Amino acid sequence: MAEAARAELPANKAERYAALRAEIAAVIAGEPNVTARYATAASLLADAFPDRFFWTGFYVVDANKPSELVVGPYQGTLGCLRIPFGKGVCGAAAAQRETILVPDVHAFPGHIACDSRSNSEIVTPVFDRTGALAAVLDVDSTQFAAFDEVDKIGLEAICGDLLTRD
Repeated sequence: MAEAARAELPANKAERYAALRAEIAAVIAGEPNVTARYATAASLLADAFPDRFFWTGFYVVDANKPSELVVGPYQGTLGCLRIPFGKGVCGAAAAQRETILVPDVHAFPGHIACDSRSNSEIVTPVFDRTGALAAVLDVDSTQFAAFDEVDKIGLEAICGDLLTRD
């Protein structure tokens, strides 16, 4: 299967996120499978920011152990398989139900080093239609302080659409 041609994304980061949000929403429209929705978002996000996004993926709330996240669709090197709520950046974002932006993961108390090359991270919760936590989107970078408020706003908007539209 040949790769579909994509329109060039805007250079401005806020505009790039807006274009990505529209693109992801268009691709997943009508798709009921959550794994397909997450895989699409991870792929398009990683492709849009190849210079900054080292690892891009989802940790999903485990239905059998609702206090743990289990690795879901992602782009990048091997990820951690399970993360308890409250542990590391992903677990903290799950427990707090809010985005956590970490400019230096080595200074984050309890950081879980799934790949020692990661230096900064942003983790954004994904909520279902009822407001229950369904997953977190985890993005790591080899650069320090790679993420800012524009990333936070853009990723929160995309995550807000993943399970609440259609």
